[in-house]
This record gives sequence, C-alpha cells and structure tokens, in this order.
Amino acid sequence: MAHKSKTQRAKASAAKANKKERQEREALASENVEAAVEETAEESKGGLFKKKEAKPEAKQQQTAAAVKKEEKKPKKKRFQFFRDVKAEMKRVTWPSRTDVIRWSGVVVGALVFFGVYVALLDNVIVTPALVALSGLGA
Repeated sequence: MAHKSKTQRAKASAAKANKKERQEREALASENVEAAVEETAEESKGGLFKKKEAKPEAKQQQTAAAVKKEEKKPKKKRFQFFRDVKAEMKRVTWPSRTDVIRWSGVVVGALVFFGVYVALLDNVIVTPALVALSGLGA
C-alpha cells in the first residue's frame, strides 16, 4: 500500500475535523429542537385562560444553551495567520536543488534567445525601414 502525501494527510485530517464539527452542531441543534418541543408540550397542557408562569427548569435550560453557545464561539487567536502560513509551508512540495538549477538555466536561455531576437529585429529590420521611409518623404 502506498503512503499518503502530506497534502493528502492534511486533507483527510481537515475532512475529519469538519465532520466532527458538523456532528457537534447537529447534536446541539437536535437538543434545542427537543427542548422546544418539550416546552410547547408543557404549555399546551395548561388551559386556555391559564396564566403562563416561567418555570425555573426552562430558564435553566435556556441558560445552559446560552453557555454552550458561548463555549462554541471560536476565540480570536493572535498570530493565527502566521501559524497557518507555517502549516501551509510544511505542506509545500519543494523542488530539489538540481531541478531549481535546471529550470533556472532554461529561463536564462529563453531570456538570452528572445533578447537577441528582439535586438536583431530592431537593428536589422525596423531601424533601416524607418530610415528608408523617412528618407523618401524628404
């Protein structure tokens, strides 16, 4: 079995984290729905003209839900950007020294070729053509 690359491992790890976070959100949402259903069921038991009283249990559930929401808020982290950059730089597949030297040679060769091409085009074709045209008009 082949080994996974760093990028593949990072993607798998991120997918697992997203799945776990999604499951936690779904669990929290289902708890909220169940609490709301129970609350409406208790309210419907009372008569039509019966005065609704705030039950301490419902208040406790609401405060517990508020505390959970506060816990779920991501904390602002200082220098998170730099940590992310460092993690991303570890995932980069860097070229070897020989690859860098080889491709640098290709780039320098292309620059020299096109520099000579443009110089010849300018000095051998364009400049004499302009001189000839300017001489005819005088």
